[in-house]
Amino acid sequence: MPEDPIALLQAGAARHAEGALAEAERLYRQVLKRRPQEPNAHNLLGVLARQRGDVAGALRHTERALAAAPEEPVFLANRGAALAEAGRLAEAVIALRAALVRRPGDAVALRNLGQALAALGDPAAALPVLEQAAALQSEAPEPLLALAHARREAGDATGAAEAARAALERAGTRPGLAGQARFLLAGLGAAPAPDRAPAAYVRGLFDQFAPRFEAELTGRLAYRTPALLAALLPAAGIAPQRRLRVLDLGCGTGLSGAALAPFARRLEGLDLSSRMLAEARRRGLYDALHEADLLDWLPRQAAGFDLVAAADVLNYLGDLAPALAGIAAALAPGGHALFSVEAQGEAGEGAPFTLGEALRYRHDPAHVAALATAAGLVPVARQAAVLRQERGAPVAGALFLLRCG
Repeated sequence: MPEDPIALLQAGAARHAEGALAEAERLYRQVLKRRPQEPNAHNLLGVLARQRGDVAGALRHTERALAAAPEEPVFLANRGAALAEAGRLAEAVIALRAALVRRPGDAVALRNLGQALAALGDPAAALPVLEQAAALQSEAPEPLLALAHARREAGDATGAAEAARAALERAGTRPGLAGQARFLLAGLGAAPAPDRAPAAYVRGLFDQFAPRFEAELTGRLAYRTPALLAALLPAAGIAPQRRLRVLDLGCGTGLSGAALAPFARRLEGLDLSSRMLAEARRRGLYDALHEADLLDWLPRQAAGFDLVAAADVLNYLGDLAPALAGIAAALAPGGHALFSVEAQGEAGEGAPFTLGEALRYRHDPAHVAALATAAGLVPVARQAAVLRQERGAPVAGALFLLRCG
Protein backbone atom coordinates (compact mmCIF):
# COMPACT_ATOMS: atom_id res chain seq x y z
CA MET A 1 0.00 0.00 0.00
CA PRO A 2 1.48 3.38 -0.97
CA GLU A 3 2.32 5.77 1.85
CA ASP A 4 2.31 8.95 -0.23
CA PRO A 5 -1.02 10.83 0.27
CA ILE A 6 -1.31 11.67 -3.41
CA ALA A 7 -0.83 8.04 -4.40
CA LEU A 8 -3.37 6.97 -1.77
CA LEU A 9 -5.85 9.53 -3.09
CA GLN A 10 -5.39 8.31 -6.66
CA ALA A 11 -5.81 4.70 -5.57
CA GLY A 12 -8.98 5.61 -3.68
CA ALA A 13 -10.41 7.48 -6.66
CA ALA A 14 -9.72 4.48 -8.89
CA ARG A 15 -11.53 2.13 -6.49
CA HIS A 16 -14.34 4.69 -6.19
CA ALA A 17 -14.77 4.74 -9.98
CA GLU A 18 -15.04 0.93 -9.93
CA GLY A 19 -17.84 1.10 -7.36
CA ALA A 20 -15.77 -0.33 -4.48
CA LEU A 21 -17.03 2.26 -2.01
CA ALA A 22 -15.80 0.65 1.20
CA GLU A 23 -12.25 0.30 -0.16
CA ALA A 24 -12.32 3.84 -1.54
CA GLU A 25 -13.42 5.18 1.84
CA ARG A 26 -10.62 3.30 3.60
CA LEU A 27 -8.03 4.83 1.26
CA TYR A 28 -9.44 8.36 1.60
CA ARG A 29 -9.30 8.04 5.37
CA GLN A 30 -5.69 6.90 5.11
CA VAL A 31 -5.02 10.18 3.29
CA LEU A 32 -6.66 12.13 6.12
CA LYS A 33 -4.53 10.36 8.72
CA ARG A 34 -1.50 11.81 6.98
CA ARG A 35 -3.05 15.14 5.96
CA PRO A 36 -6.16 15.85 8.08
CA GLN A 37 -7.15 18.93 6.06
CA GLU A 38 -6.63 17.44 2.58
CA PRO A 39 -9.55 19.02 0.66
CA ASN A 40 -9.67 16.47 -2.18
CA ALA A 41 -10.07 13.61 0.30
CA HIS A 42 -12.86 15.44 2.09
CA ASN A 43 -14.56 16.28 -1.20
CA LEU A 44 -14.43 12.68 -2.40
CA LEU A 45 -15.71 11.43 0.94
CA GLY A 46 -18.57 13.89 0.46
CA VAL A 47 -19.32 12.39 -2.96
CA LEU A 48 -19.19 8.91 -1.47
CA ALA A 49 -21.51 9.90 1.39
CA ARG A 50 -24.06 11.24 -1.10
CA GLN A 51 -23.93 7.97 -3.02
CA ARG A 52 -24.77 6.13 0.20
CA GLY A 53 -27.57 8.50 1.13
CA ASP A 54 -25.59 9.87 4.09
CA VAL A 55 -26.60 13.52 3.80
CA ALA A 56 -25.06 14.52 7.14
CA GLY A 57 -21.73 13.01 6.11
CA ALA A 58 -21.87 14.74 2.73
CA LEU A 59 -22.48 18.10 4.38
CA ARG A 60 -19.67 17.58 6.88
CA HIS A 61 -17.04 16.60 4.32
CA THR A 62 -18.00 19.18 1.68
CA GLU A 63 -17.79 21.89 4.34
CA ARG A 64 -14.28 20.71 5.27
CA ALA A 65 -13.21 20.69 1.63
CA LEU A 66 -14.44 24.24 1.04
CA ALA A 67 -12.87 25.50 4.25
CA ALA A 68 -9.48 24.52 2.80
CA ALA A 69 -10.17 25.67 -0.78
CA PRO A 70 -13.18 28.02 -0.92
CA GLU A 71 -12.74 28.97 -4.60
CA GLU A 72 -12.50 25.44 -6.02
CA PRO A 73 -15.48 24.96 -8.42
CA VAL A 74 -15.62 21.19 -8.01
CA PHE A 75 -15.91 21.58 -4.24
CA LEU A 76 -18.55 24.30 -4.61
CA ALA A 77 -20.57 22.11 -6.99
CA ASN A 78 -20.43 19.11 -4.67
CA ARG A 79 -21.36 21.29 -1.70
CA GLY A 80 -24.35 22.63 -3.65
CA ALA A 81 -25.50 19.11 -4.48
CA ALA A 82 -25.21 18.06 -0.83
CA LEU A 83 -27.16 21.13 0.33
CA ALA A 84 -29.90 20.38 -2.20
CA GLU A 85 -30.20 16.81 -0.96
CA ALA A 86 -30.44 18.14 2.60
CA GLY A 87 -33.37 20.32 1.57
CA ARG A 88 -31.38 23.53 2.03
CA LEU A 89 -32.32 24.72 -1.44
CA ALA A 90 -31.59 28.45 -1.17
CA GLU A 91 -28.06 27.71 0.08
CA ALA A 92 -27.65 25.11 -2.67
CA VAL A 93 -28.50 27.68 -5.33
CA ILE A 94 -25.84 30.07 -3.98
CA ALA A 95 -23.14 27.37 -3.95
CA LEU A 96 -24.03 26.05 -7.40
CA ARG A 97 -24.08 29.52 -8.93
CA ALA A 98 -20.68 30.20 -7.39
CA ALA A 99 -19.37 26.97 -8.93
CA LEU A 100 -20.75 27.90 -12.35
CA VAL A 101 -19.16 31.37 -12.26
CA ARG A 102 -15.82 29.57 -11.98
CA ARG A 103 -16.67 26.69 -14.34
CA PRO A 104 -19.59 27.66 -16.62
CA GLY A 105 -19.59 24.42 -18.61
CA ASP A 106 -20.30 22.06 -15.69
CA ALA A 107 -23.40 20.27 -17.00
CA VAL A 108 -24.07 18.37 -13.76
CA ALA A 109 -23.90 21.57 -11.68
CA LEU A 110 -26.27 23.21 -14.18
CA ARG A 111 -28.75 20.33 -13.85
CA ASN A 112 -28.53 20.43 -10.06
CA LEU A 113 -29.07 24.19 -10.09
CA GLY A 114 -32.08 23.90 -12.38
CA GLN A 115 -33.65 21.21 -10.21
CA ALA A 116 -33.05 23.25 -7.05
CA LEU A 117 -34.70 26.31 -8.63
CA ALA A 118 -37.68 24.21 -9.74
CA ALA A 119 -37.99 22.72 -6.24
CA LEU A 120 -38.03 26.27 -4.84
CA GLY A 121 -41.12 26.90 -6.99
CA ASP A 122 -39.37 28.93 -9.72
CA PRO A 123 -39.53 26.77 -12.89
CA ALA A 124 -39.17 29.87 -15.09
CA ALA A 125 -35.68 30.47 -13.65
CA ALA A 126 -34.88 26.78 -13.94
CA LEU A 127 -35.70 26.48 -17.65
CA PRO A 128 -32.70 28.29 -19.26
CA VAL A 129 -30.32 26.54 -16.87
CA LEU A 130 -31.71 23.08 -17.70
CA GLU A 131 -31.77 23.87 -21.42
CA GLN A 132 -28.07 24.68 -21.21
CA ALA A 133 -27.40 21.44 -19.29
CA ALA A 134 -29.28 19.42 -21.92
CA ALA A 135 -27.31 21.09 -24.73
CA LEU A 136 -23.98 20.34 -23.03
CA GLN A 137 -24.89 16.67 -22.43
CA SER A 138 -26.41 16.04 -25.80
CA GLU A 139 -26.58 12.26 -25.39
CA ALA A 140 -27.75 12.12 -21.75
CA PRO A 141 -31.41 11.63 -20.80
CA GLU A 142 -31.15 12.99 -17.24
CA PRO A 143 -31.04 16.74 -18.02
CA LEU A 144 -33.86 16.32 -20.53
CA LEU A 145 -36.02 14.61 -17.93
CA ALA A 146 -35.34 17.46 -15.51
CA LEU A 147 -36.16 19.95 -18.27
CA ALA A 148 -39.40 18.12 -19.07
CA HIS A 149 -40.51 18.30 -15.43
CA ALA A 150 -39.64 22.01 -15.21
CA ARG A 151 -41.61 22.76 -18.37
CA ARG A 152 -44.57 20.82 -16.99
CA GLU A 153 -44.42 22.84 -13.76
CA ALA A 154 -44.21 26.05 -15.81
CA GLY A 155 -47.41 25.09 -17.65
CA ASP A 156 -45.76 24.23 -21.00
CA ALA A 157 -47.24 20.77 -21.63
CA THR A 158 -46.17 20.72 -25.28
CA GLY A 159 -42.56 21.57 -24.47
CA ALA A 160 -42.56 19.10 -21.59
CA ALA A 161 -43.72 16.29 -23.88
CA GLU A 162 -41.08 17.21 -26.46
CA ALA A 163 -38.31 17.00 -23.84
CA ALA A 164 -39.71 13.77 -22.41
CA ARG A 165 -39.76 12.15 -25.88
CA ALA A 166 -36.15 13.20 -26.42
CA ALA A 167 -35.22 11.77 -23.01
CA LEU A 168 -36.95 8.50 -23.91
CA GLU A 169 -35.01 8.33 -27.17
CA ARG A 170 -31.71 8.89 -25.34
CA ALA A 171 -32.49 6.48 -22.50
CA GLY A 172 -31.65 3.53 -24.76
CA THR A 173 -31.23 0.38 -22.71
CA ARG A 174 -31.67 2.11 -19.34
CA PRO A 175 -35.15 0.89 -18.38
CA GLY A 176 -35.46 3.04 -15.25
CA LEU A 177 -35.01 6.31 -17.13
CA ALA A 178 -37.10 5.12 -20.06
CA GLY A 179 -39.92 4.20 -17.68
CA GLN A 180 -39.81 7.61 -16.06
CA ALA A 181 -39.98 9.34 -19.45
CA ARG A 182 -42.97 7.21 -20.49
CA PHE A 183 -44.69 7.93 -17.18
CA LEU A 184 -44.23 11.67 -17.64
CA LEU A 185 -45.61 11.43 -21.18
CA ALA A 186 -48.63 9.58 -19.79
CA GLY A 187 -49.19 12.30 -17.19
CA LEU A 188 -49.14 14.85 -20.00
CA GLY A 189 -51.74 12.87 -21.95
CA ALA A 190 -49.21 11.97 -24.66
CA ALA A 191 -49.05 8.21 -23.91
CA PRO A 192 -51.28 5.57 -22.32
CA ALA A 193 -51.29 5.56 -18.50
CA PRO A 194 -49.47 2.54 -17.01
CA ASP A 195 -50.97 0.55 -14.14
CA ARG A 196 -48.61 2.23 -11.66
CA ALA A 197 -45.90 4.85 -11.30
CA PRO A 198 -42.39 3.44 -11.83
CA ALA A 199 -40.87 2.46 -8.49
CA ALA A 200 -37.64 4.29 -9.40
CA TYR A 201 -39.58 7.50 -10.00
CA VAL A 202 -41.43 7.28 -6.67
CA ARG A 203 -38.22 6.41 -4.79
CA GLY A 204 -36.29 9.30 -6.35
CA LEU A 205 -39.14 11.76 -5.81
CA PHE A 206 -39.39 11.05 -2.10
CA ASP A 207 -35.65 10.69 -1.55
CA GLN A 208 -35.31 14.28 -2.79
CA PHE A 209 -38.40 15.45 -0.91
CA ALA A 210 -37.57 13.81 2.45
CA PRO A 211 -35.72 16.72 4.17
CA ARG A 212 -38.52 19.21 3.53
CA PHE A 213 -41.47 16.80 3.37
CA GLU A 214 -43.15 17.64 6.68
CA ALA A 215 -42.66 21.40 6.46
CA GLU A 216 -44.18 21.44 2.95
CA LEU A 217 -47.13 19.18 3.70
CA THR A 218 -48.20 20.45 7.08
CA GLY A 219 -47.47 24.08 6.21
CA ARG A 220 -48.02 25.20 2.64
CA LEU A 221 -50.16 22.21 1.60
CA ALA A 222 -52.31 21.98 4.77
CA TYR A 223 -52.02 18.19 4.73
CA ARG A 224 -54.74 16.45 6.77
CA THR A 225 -55.01 12.84 5.59
CA PRO A 226 -53.42 10.93 8.52
CA ALA A 227 -55.59 12.67 11.11
CA LEU A 228 -58.72 12.23 8.99
CA LEU A 229 -58.06 8.52 8.55
CA ALA A 230 -57.28 7.94 12.23
CA ALA A 231 -60.56 9.63 13.17
CA LEU A 232 -62.50 6.90 11.32
CA LEU A 233 -61.29 4.26 13.77
CA PRO A 234 -62.96 5.39 17.04
CA ALA A 235 -66.11 6.22 15.08
CA ALA A 236 -66.20 2.53 14.05
CA GLY A 237 -65.64 1.30 17.61
CA ILE A 238 -61.87 0.77 17.34
CA ALA A 239 -60.50 2.45 20.45
CA PRO A 240 -56.95 3.90 20.79
CA GLN A 241 -55.89 1.26 23.34
CA ARG A 242 -52.51 0.21 21.85
CA ARG A 243 -53.72 -3.34 21.16
CA LEU A 244 -53.23 -3.74 17.42
CA ARG A 245 -50.42 -4.91 15.15
CA VAL A 246 -50.34 -1.93 12.77
CA LEU A 247 -48.65 -1.59 9.37
CA ASP A 248 -48.13 1.92 8.01
CA LEU A 249 -47.78 1.56 4.23
CA GLY A 250 -45.77 4.33 2.57
CA CYS A 251 -44.93 5.59 6.04
CA GLY A 252 -42.74 8.44 4.78
CA THR A 253 -41.28 10.47 7.62
CA GLY A 254 -43.78 9.08 10.12
CA LEU A 255 -46.59 11.65 10.01
CA SER A 256 -49.10 8.85 9.57
CA GLY A 257 -47.34 6.74 12.21
CA ALA A 258 -47.88 9.49 14.76
CA ALA A 259 -51.62 9.38 14.07
CA LEU A 260 -51.72 5.56 14.24
CA ALA A 261 -49.47 5.03 17.28
CA PRO A 262 -52.30 5.29 19.90
CA PHE A 263 -53.87 2.18 18.33
CA ALA A 264 -50.67 0.15 18.05
CA ARG A 265 -49.24 -2.54 20.28
CA ARG A 266 -46.64 -2.97 17.52
CA LEU A 267 -46.14 -0.42 14.74
CA GLU A 268 -44.25 -1.22 11.53
CA GLY A 269 -43.60 1.03 8.55
CA LEU A 270 -42.90 0.32 4.89
CA ASP A 271 -41.56 2.73 2.28
CA LEU A 272 -39.62 2.73 -0.99
CA SER A 273 -37.49 5.73 0.00
CA SER A 274 -34.47 5.11 2.24
CA ARG A 275 -34.30 8.81 3.11
CA MET A 276 -37.92 8.90 4.15
CA LEU A 277 -37.25 5.87 6.34
CA ALA A 278 -34.24 7.60 7.89
CA GLU A 279 -36.49 10.50 8.88
CA ALA A 280 -39.13 8.11 10.25
CA ARG A 281 -36.49 6.29 12.30
CA ARG A 282 -35.66 9.52 14.12
CA ARG A 283 -39.21 9.74 15.48
CA GLY A 284 -38.71 6.61 17.59
CA LEU A 285 -42.30 5.47 16.91
CA TYR A 286 -41.77 2.34 14.87
CA ASP A 287 -40.88 -1.14 16.11
CA ALA A 288 -39.65 -2.03 12.61
CA LEU A 289 -39.12 -0.22 9.30
CA HIS A 290 -38.88 -1.94 5.92
CA GLU A 291 -37.54 -0.60 2.61
CA ALA A 292 -39.54 -2.37 -0.10
CA ASP A 293 -42.22 -2.09 -2.76
CA LEU A 294 -45.59 -2.78 -1.17
CA LEU A 295 -46.73 -4.97 -4.08
CA ASP A 296 -43.73 -7.25 -3.53
CA TRP A 297 -43.75 -7.17 0.27
CA LEU A 298 -47.42 -7.50 1.27
CA PRO A 299 -48.13 -10.97 -0.16
CA ARG A 300 -45.38 -12.40 2.08
CA GLN A 301 -47.01 -11.11 5.31
CA ALA A 302 -49.90 -13.58 5.60
CA ALA A 303 -52.30 -12.54 8.37
CA GLY A 304 -49.51 -10.55 10.05
CA PHE A 305 -51.43 -7.37 10.96
CA ASP A 306 -54.65 -6.21 12.57
CA LEU A 307 -54.62 -2.83 10.82
CA VAL A 308 -53.01 -1.89 7.49
CA ALA A 309 -53.11 1.85 6.74
CA ALA A 310 -52.08 3.77 3.62
CA ALA A 311 -52.31 7.56 3.75
CA ASP A 312 -51.82 9.11 0.30
CA VAL A 313 -49.93 6.06 -0.95
CA LEU A 314 -52.34 4.47 -3.42
CA ASN A 315 -52.19 7.71 -5.46
CA TYR A 316 -49.07 6.26 -7.10
CA LEU A 317 -50.90 3.14 -8.28
CA GLY A 318 -53.47 3.05 -11.04
CA ASP A 319 -54.85 -0.48 -10.94
CA LEU A 320 -55.55 -1.00 -7.22
CA ALA A 321 -56.56 -4.67 -7.49
CA PRO A 322 -53.05 -6.06 -6.68
CA ALA A 323 -52.56 -3.64 -3.75
CA LEU A 324 -55.98 -4.40 -2.23
CA ALA A 325 -55.39 -8.14 -2.61
CA GLY A 326 -52.01 -7.71 -0.90
CA ILE A 327 -53.53 -5.70 1.95
CA ALA A 328 -56.25 -8.34 2.43
CA ALA A 329 -53.61 -11.10 2.52
CA ALA A 330 -51.60 -9.25 5.17
CA LEU A 331 -54.62 -8.80 7.46
CA ALA A 332 -55.63 -11.23 10.17
CA PRO A 333 -59.30 -12.29 10.09
CA GLY A 334 -61.35 -9.39 11.41
CA GLY A 335 -58.52 -6.95 10.79
CA HIS A 336 -59.04 -3.59 9.09
CA ALA A 337 -57.75 -1.74 6.03
CA LEU A 338 -57.64 2.06 6.25
CA PHE A 339 -56.61 4.19 3.26
CA SER A 340 -57.19 7.28 1.15
CA VAL A 341 -57.42 7.86 -2.59
CA GLU A 342 -57.61 11.03 -4.60
CA ALA A 343 -61.05 11.23 -6.19
CA GLN A 344 -61.62 11.77 -9.90
CA GLY A 345 -63.26 14.90 -11.14
CA GLU A 346 -65.63 15.16 -14.06
CA ALA A 347 -62.75 14.80 -16.54
CA GLY A 348 -62.23 11.18 -15.49
CA GLU A 349 -65.87 10.21 -15.26
CA GLY A 350 -66.47 6.66 -16.44
CA ALA A 351 -62.83 5.53 -16.07
CA PRO A 352 -61.65 3.51 -13.05
CA PHE A 353 -58.61 5.80 -12.72
CA THR A 354 -56.81 8.60 -14.50
CA LEU A 355 -53.27 9.98 -14.33
CA GLY A 356 -53.03 13.74 -14.08
CA GLU A 357 -50.27 16.26 -14.80
CA ALA A 358 -49.34 16.18 -11.11
CA LEU A 359 -48.23 12.57 -11.84
CA ARG A 360 -50.58 11.03 -9.29
CA TYR A 361 -53.52 8.76 -10.00
CA ARG A 362 -57.08 9.72 -9.18
CA HIS A 363 -59.65 6.99 -8.69
CA ASP A 364 -63.38 6.48 -8.97
CA PRO A 365 -64.38 5.72 -5.35
CA ALA A 366 -67.19 3.40 -6.46
CA HIS A 367 -64.72 1.36 -8.49
CA VAL A 368 -62.32 1.23 -5.52
CA ALA A 369 -65.14 -0.07 -3.34
CA ALA A 370 -65.92 -2.81 -5.89
CA LEU A 371 -62.26 -3.86 -6.04
CA ALA A 372 -62.12 -3.98 -2.23
CA THR A 373 -65.17 -6.23 -2.11
CA ALA A 374 -63.59 -8.52 -4.70
CA ALA A 375 -60.49 -8.74 -2.49
CA GLY A 376 -62.59 -9.88 0.47
CA LEU A 377 -62.73 -6.54 2.29
CA VAL A 378 -66.08 -5.58 3.78
CA PRO A 379 -67.06 -1.89 3.86
CA VAL A 380 -67.16 -0.27 7.31
CA ALA A 381 -66.94 3.45 6.48
CA ARG A 382 -66.41 5.63 3.43
CA GLN A 383 -66.12 9.39 3.54
CA ALA A 384 -65.39 12.21 1.10
CA ALA A 385 -62.65 14.57 2.29
CA VAL A 386 -60.28 17.36 1.31
CA LEU A 387 -56.83 15.77 1.61
CA ARG A 388 -54.67 18.90 1.21
CA GLN A 389 -54.27 22.07 -0.83
CA GLU A 390 -52.39 22.18 -4.12
CA ARG A 391 -51.70 25.38 -6.06
CA GLY A 392 -54.31 27.10 -3.93
CA ALA A 393 -57.05 24.56 -4.68
CA PRO A 394 -58.41 21.73 -2.52
CA VAL A 395 -57.52 18.15 -3.47
CA ALA A 396 -60.67 16.03 -3.19
CA GLY A 397 -60.35 12.51 -1.91
CA ALA A 398 -62.14 9.54 -0.40
CA LEU A 399 -61.35 7.75 2.85
CA PHE A 400 -62.03 4.03 3.29
CA LEU A 401 -62.23 1.75 6.32
CA LEU A 402 -62.83 -1.92 5.51
CA ARG A 403 -62.83 -5.17 7.46
CA CYS A 404 -61.17 -8.40 6.39
CA GLY A 405 -63.59 -11.35 6.13
